[in-house]
Amino acid sequence: MAKSTKKLAAAPKAAAKPRKPTAKKTVIPKMTIPHLVPREKVAELAHHFWNERGRTHGSDAEDWLRAEELLRGKAS
Repeated sequence: MAKSTKKLAAAPKAAAKPRKPTAKKTVIPKMTIPHLVPREKVAELAHHFWNERGRTHGSDAEDWLRAEELLRGKAS
């Protein structure tokens, strides 16, 4: 048996597909994402504070912010 010295032709290579640029994921530290509290819960607690103050007018913003802070766990 004689060995064949003929080389097989290499299969044609497929054209390389251009790579799509991958979008970099933005990493946001957990500290910068505010803890969201449902609006209904804040309103309910702010209403409770208003009742405690004797239903006086003019401090609705203070009651709202106090309720948000308390529900977020930031009250001191």
